Amino acid sequence: MISIIIITKNEAHNIQSCLDSVAWADEIIVVDSGSEDGTQDICRTTNNCRLIETDWPGFGEQKNRALALATHEWVLSIDADERIGDPLKAEIFSAMEQSHYDGFEIPRRSQYCGRFIDHSGWTPDYVLRLFKRDKAIFSNDKVHERIILNGKTGRLLNPMLHYSYENLEQVLRKVDQYSTLGAEQLYARGKRCGLGTALYKSFWAFIRTYLLRRGFLDGKQGVMLAISNAEATYYKYAKLALMSEKAQ
Repeated sequence: MISIIIITKNEAHNIQSCLDSVAWADEIIVVDSGSEDGTQDICRTTNNCRLIETDWPGFGEQKNRALALATHEWVLSIDADERIGDPLKAEIFSAMEQSHYDGFEIPRRSQYCGRFIDHSGWTPDYVLRLFKRDKAIFSNDKVHERIILNGKTGRLLNPMLHYSYENLEQVLRKVDQYSTLGAEQLYARGKRCGLGTALYKSFWAFIRTYLLRRGFLDGKQGVMLAISNAEATYYKYAKLALMSEKAQ
């Protein structure tokens, strides 16, 4: 009735808990792009888990590869650092019986360096993750891909837990990775900028997160999150500025 799709690389610290949270599914498909930390071994020894090893083309295309392998009517796309609790599981089964919807957005509750964030633009955070297999496809974006649904969308009530950033080291790694992918994506779309754009957009990212989206109510993690958002924005546009300069 339902297929779970997950893409991974070096997620040994996350994947077992993720798989355990969806062990009830009819099918679990993990598409892995060269893990070297034991992720693949965990998947191989987990019941009902089908492991596919492949290269890395970008987030959107990789998720479309996983989607193409799904065999059931409904698909739930989750990441290795996300968990499905029992209340959400029950709601998912109930939702799949509502044939007048083709997909459902799920509220996501995310953790940042030891605290679940209630503001800062992270809550509410509805993400389209549950959908009929023949009604959806992922955009081919290298990062921040989205599901394109051909049909009617509903919303669930129970949240999916997202253990996104455990420590600052992980934050810095993702800032570097995502800013590079984001800059490459903007460049491929014909965007060009200078360093001034990077400075302006990073300043605005901090103001938006900490003040307009009330990040100050999230304690010290709110400050840290606002700063890391500003850093991620700065590096994305600074890298784009350097690409723009080299192209001249």
